[in-house]
Amino acid sequence: MSINASIVDISTRRPVTVSMFTIALLVFGMVLLGRLGLTLLPDLSYPTLTVRTDYTGAAPAEIENLITKPIEESLGVVKNLRQIRSVSKAGQSDVLLEFNWGTDMGLAGLDVREKLDIVQLPLDVKRPSLLRFNPSLAPIVRLSVTPVKENQNREIQNSDIRNSEVQNLADSESTNMEDSFSRLDDSKLVELRRLAEEEVKRRLESIEGVAAVKVSGGLEDEVQVLVDQEKLSQINLSIEQVASRLKAENVNLSGGRLEEGAQQYLVRTINQYQSIDEIANSIITTIDNKPIYLKDIATVQQKYKEREAITRLDGIEAVEIAVYKEGDANTVAVAKRLTNRIERIAKSLGNEVELKEIYNQASFIEQAIDEVLLNAFVGGLLAMLVLYLFLGNFKSTIIISLAIPISVIISFNLMYGFGITMNIMSLGGLALAVGLLVDNAIVVLENIAKKKEEGFSELDAARQGAKEVSGAILAATLTTIAVFLPLVFVQGIAGQLFSDQALTVTFALLVSLIMALTFIPMVSASGAKKSDSESVYYPDRSGESKLKTVLLFPFRTLFQTFPLFLITSTRIISGAVGKFMHHAMKLLVIPFNIFYRALSDAYSRLLPWALKNQVMVLLIALASFVSSIWLVNRIGIELIPSLSQGELVVEIKAPSGTPLDKTDEIVLLAQKLANQVPNIARTYSVAGTGNRLDSSPEKGGENRGELNVVLSSPVDEEKEAQVIRDLRSALSEIPEVEIKIEKPALFTFKTPLEVEVQGFNLEKLKQQNDRIVTLMLQDDRFSDIKSTIQQGHPEVQIRFDHEKAAYLGLNVPDVANRVVTQLRGDVATKYAFRDRKIDVLVRVQEDDRSSVADIGKLIVNPESSRPITLNAIADIDVNIGPSEINRISQERVAIISANLAYGDLGEGAQRLQAILEQLPDIKGIEVSIGGQNEEMEMSFNSLKLALALAIFLVYLVMASQFESLLHPFVILFSVPLALVGAVYALYVTNSTISVVVFIGLIMLAGIVVNNAIVLIDKINQIRQEGIDKLSAVIEAGKARLRPIIMTTLTTTLGMLPLALGIGEGAEIRAPMAITVIGGLLVSTALTLIVIPVLYCVMDRKQ
Repeated sequence: MSINASIVDISTRRPVTVSMFTIALLVFGMVLLGRLGLTLLPDLSYPTLTVRTDYTGAAPAEIENLITKPIEESLGVVKNLRQIRSVSKAGQSDVLLEFNWGTDMGLAGLDVREKLDIVQLPLDVKRPSLLRFNPSLAPIVRLSVTPVKENQNREIQNSDIRNSEVQNLADSESTNMEDSFSRLDDSKLVELRRLAEEEVKRRLESIEGVAAVKVSGGLEDEVQVLVDQEKLSQINLSIEQVASRLKAENVNLSGGRLEEGAQQYLVRTINQYQSIDEIANSIITTIDNKPIYLKDIATVQQKYKEREAITRLDGIEAVEIAVYKEGDANTVAVAKRLTNRIERIAKSLGNEVELKEIYNQASFIEQAIDEVLLNAFVGGLLAMLVLYLFLGNFKSTIIISLAIPISVIISFNLMYGFGITMNIMSLGGLALAVGLLVDNAIVVLENIAKKKEEGFSELDAARQGAKEVSGAILAATLTTIAVFLPLVFVQGIAGQLFSDQALTVTFALLVSLIMALTFIPMVSASGAKKSDSESVYYPDRSGESKLKTVLLFPFRTLFQTFPLFLITSTRIISGAVGKFMHHAMKLLVIPFNIFYRALSDAYSRLLPWALKNQVMVLLIALASFVSSIWLVNRIGIELIPSLSQGELVVEIKAPSGTPLDKTDEIVLLAQKLANQVPNIARTYSVAGTGNRLDSSPEKGGENRGELNVVLSSPVDEEKEAQVIRDLRSALSEIPEVEIKIEKPALFTFKTPLEVEVQGFNLEKLKQQNDRIVTLMLQDDRFSDIKSTIQQGHPEVQIRFDHEKAAYLGLNVPDVANRVVTQLRGDVATKYAFRDRKIDVLVRVQEDDRSSVADIGKLIVNPESSRPITLNAIADIDVNIGPSEINRISQERVAIISANLAYGDLGEGAQRLQAILEQLPDIKGIEVSIGGQNEEMEMSFNSLKLALALAIFLVYLVMASQFESLLHPFVILFSVPLALVGAVYALYVTNSTISVVVFIGLIMLAGIVVNNAIVLIDKINQIRQEGIDKLSAVIEAGKARLRPIIMTTLTTTLGMLPLALGIGEGAEIRAPMAITVIGGLLVSTALTLIVIPVLYCVMDRKQ
């Protein structure tokens, strides 16, 4: 006896056991559903690491030589490293490591850290930081802290912005925008920052699931010690000695214990600074027994740190708070806890300050998840409707339809076990499988009904009917599941993105198979009377004591009487509902039956005609396939459909060397212009790099800003595209500023198109770079064109005369470090104020560093009795140096990036290739296309391999089932027939070919063969009865028309809500559903005609 037959026997013989086991799995599934993580996308483990090293004040060329090159050389031997890129800019080195997909990033991080520990870097360089940039590091909630009165008094209405402020910005003498609209006084900014740090940040950090809270904007306190270098020179002290003295003075130390009699004391010195006056009164040195106080040689004042970022909400200066979640935390649950805590904090802040939520990732996730669930529910209802129209029996429809919720709920157990979260991909897989889940149940129940018609009892019919088709539905399920195995070979984003979907579909189909072999036979046999041999033995309990009866009464009530009551009630209610539905659905059933009879009659006439005109039928099929291949070239190509999240990111880049205040003015103007664009709800911006965890290496610098635009609801692709066009038009009026508009990154960080120009000579790189940019600007297909070779950054370059310095007894490295301390300053110690630590910065007074001439007057040997200025040992010039130096694979490179104003990625890549072919060859310079196009080619190549392997696996399963090599080969012809439908469906719906479509094709390969399997299997069964081939083919076609049409319609209608592309996240779901529906419908129509013809042509046995 086979395993399948044993399962069927157990399910019919022990219905209570099967029921309890099913109920247990359902209960556990419902419990674990609440414990599944809720995220927008699967855990996309991007195989990238960034090594960031800060060297404040260093020029890009110096950064490249002293930091970037040594790090690149050390990390070039890390395992599984695919590519190494770097950006060297003023004060910062970023080395980006891209690993092969599937690399264990935990081990990779350890390997990188080991290599970094042995790199020799300058002593005053900070320890390199190891960062991860991926969507999971983006904040899940952003908050703004603004003064209420300022909000009430400011209106963002200015009808003359375009004519006046744009012109003012173009005029270098009138770009001062210090008005009441944009400015807050320093005291208010300090207060907002303190509130954010002390009242908000600390209370949010304690929430379960919160990993970090970062505050940006506002002003931070700082104690500044501004030294007069002339006075310092008079007492023969260096600025380093002043800093060291302050550090030594500001310390509390433990002195151990003191025992005096029976009393024990702890001894400690209390010497930390308690006020600014204490710092000013610190004794730095003594001369002739006279103390020299810090206030004698320096000005001590409480000021503010140099600002890293200026943040604004709708143009009003604000403090931004970004909240980041832990990697495995439930985004929606954490966001809800945050919202509750934020409401309480906002009430405690009083009426002067407003704490406002400006971004919440959970809102989009909840909407996207709700849309998927709604689509699955509607799809399930449509599948049930089809079942009822075909079966005409409410009870049978309910029995089969129960396979959908049972399979889905039990699948949650497996999802939890495999660590799969609830996201639009995993739930999308369940929604796609809704129509497939009833296929096995349909086959089993239909065969059981036939056995009943043949005279079998309900019990025997359930057993025999399920056993007969158990092998067939096992093979059909395996062909569908087998296509997902090759996804392990898929590289790039596709493999990461669709693994959850493949697993959830697999889980649901396996559960539906088990339900079809257990639950369906059990329910079908539920009305049968047990034979004497199978009756349950109940011992005679007449002699039991009354006490035992009383004790057992509650258990019998709970486990016997109550379940029987529920079953009886359910039967009565379902019967009543069935009668009502039967009468209510007559309006649909009658016309459907007329339609189906007409379809059946037409097929009965068409199939014999096709068998007589085999050549014509095959030529028509071949022409359809060829036309679809031709049509493929007319369909656009892209890596993955962009997701409309209701938010846009505008990157703003001012000329190199632009100070932060000037960048803020530009960002503010852009914000005002954006607020006038229709369908924009609000904007928030940041000028400068800031300290945000999610700021990528390419977006750093005081000359850069970011404007986030939130669209008004509801959001759709057309509305978003119009806003992008309007924004681009409005912001193009700002002179000498680069603008780039994009959606928040979810799947890739690369620009759609990038041109990489490699070579060592910066001059030749710039020549070729300028040619490419000029040609791209002439083509309106490309927008937001940016190059990493930009206008140089102004530099003050100090070149030492080593011989003169040595003659004067000076050490050049010591002098260089002293100049850095004098200009940049050194944090000597920290001043404790309440619970905060405030930096104490020591540097020369502003009068000694306010111009280039002042730098030359810096005293480089204050310890000596004869002061020597920097001018005496160095030449000081003002030049233009590179703003940043990019490298790929340890070679210098210029990267030109662009978005597409229209058209698809494939067309854009072809056009760009044509432009590059026009370029002259320059020795030592290589040009190539990268960006998303490169990743798309890698993903497509691996998906093509996966599709071929999927078809191969389907063939293996079918060959094993049929014990034949020929019949599976005939069945495989349904795959190219499905391709015809998929291509035409994509073309008609104006969809593009992407990795989503490829996954749909792989899934389709496993689904479409099922109809052909059913048809060929029936033909073989009839022929085994001695009927000739032609008659067997016609009879099998007529017999299998109904189940084939039924399963096709349940599958396609189950996916129809997904294909309509309604709601958040539809851009990802719709193309796959369109592919499957189009391929399955056309394949079914052609399979019913072409497969019988091919069978007759290829099977020569009569």
